Amino acid sequence: MSRYLLPLSALGTVVGGAVLLRDYVAGGSCPSKATIPGKTVIVTGANTGIGKQTALELAKRGGNIILACRDMEKCEAAAKDIRRETLNHQVDAWHLDLASLKSIREFAAKVIEEKERVDVLINNAAVMRCPHWTTEDGFEMQFGVNYLGHFLLTNLLLDKLKASAPSRIINLSSLAHIAGHIDFDDLNWQKRKYDTKAAYCQSKLAAVLFTRELSRRLQGSGVTVNALHPGVARTELGRHTGMHSSAFSSFTLGPIFWLLVKTPQLAAQPCTYLAVAEELEGVSGKYFDGLKEKAPAPEAEDEEVARRLWAESARMVGLEMAHGSSVKTQPLPG
Repeated sequence: MSRYLLPLSALGTVVGGAVLLRDYVAGGSCPSKATIPGKTVIVTGANTGIGKQTALELAKRGGNIILACRDMEKCEAAAKDIRRETLNHQVDAWHLDLASLKSIREFAAKVIEEKERVDVLINNAAVMRCPHWTTEDGFEMQFGVNYLGHFLLTNLLLDKLKASAPSRIINLSSLAHIAGHIDFDDLNWQKRKYDTKAAYCQSKLAAVLFTRELSRRLQGSGVTVNALHPGVARTELGRHTGMHSSAFSSFTLGPIFWLLVKTPQLAAQPCTYLAVAEELEGVSGKYFDGLKEKAPAPEAEDEEVARRLWAESARMVGLEMAHGSSVKTQPLPG
C-alpha cells in the first residue's frame, strides 16, 4: 500500500495545483462582502449560465431578484433552484423576450407598476453567432437582442432607477468588442453577406458605446453604468459556434479549455462585484475585464460614434428623449 502513497500524493499535488491555477487564471471570487438586503435586482437571461449564477450570488446577499427570461418554464425552474439554495424567497420569474419590443414595453410597464424601486439592472441576456435570424421587429438577431433590446429596456426603466439612486446598471459585453465595428449604413446586415462573428462583435461593441453615452447622460443622477467582459465561460451561449460538437477538438483542446474557460459560477463573480462593491459607488462609464477596469477598444471610446449610435438606436426602437424623460412612440422601420 505504501508504494502507492507517493504517486497518489504527487497526483493530488498536480490536481490541486491545476485547480488553483485555473481559479487564478479565471480571476477569482468577488472580493466584496457587501450585502444588499431589500434591494431590487433585475437580471435578464437569468435562467441559465452567468445570469443564473449572478442571480444566485445576489440572492445570497439578500437582494429581491427578478429573473427576466423568454422561456418561462426554464425561468421558473431557475427561480425555484435559487430559492431552495439560498432560502431567499424574494426571487421571481418574469417574462421578457428581448427579441420583441412589445414584450420589453410590457415588462417595463409591469416593473414600474409593481416595484417601488429598481436598484440594480443587469443586462446579461445574449445570443452568439446564431444563423441570420431576425427579431419580431425585423432587427438582426444579435444586434437586436444583445444591444437594442437592452437599450430600450434600460431607457424605459431610467426614471425608476433614478428614483432609487444610488443605483447601478451593468451591461455585459465581451472581449470580442475589440473586433467590432459599427456599420451605420447596414446595422441589420441587409446589404452585406451575413457574418455571424462580425455581427456578434458589432453587438458587443454597441453595448460598450451605449455604456459610455448613457453614463454621460446620467451624470449627477446617482445612477452609474458600466460595461463588463465577464470572461469566457462554459454556458449555452456557444451552442451555435460548433465548439462543443467536435470530439477531436474536445479531446485535443479540452485541457486548454478547462484552464482558460470559466465555470458559470466564476464568470458571475465580476458581475456580482460591479453590482455590490461599495468601493465602486460613483464609478461610471467604465469597461471592466473581469474584476479589473481596463481600456476598451479605441472605437468604443469614440464619443461621436456613441452619440450617433444612440440617436440611431432611439429611432429604431421608437424611443425619443425629451428633457431627460422617455417618450414612447411607435417603432420605425430598422
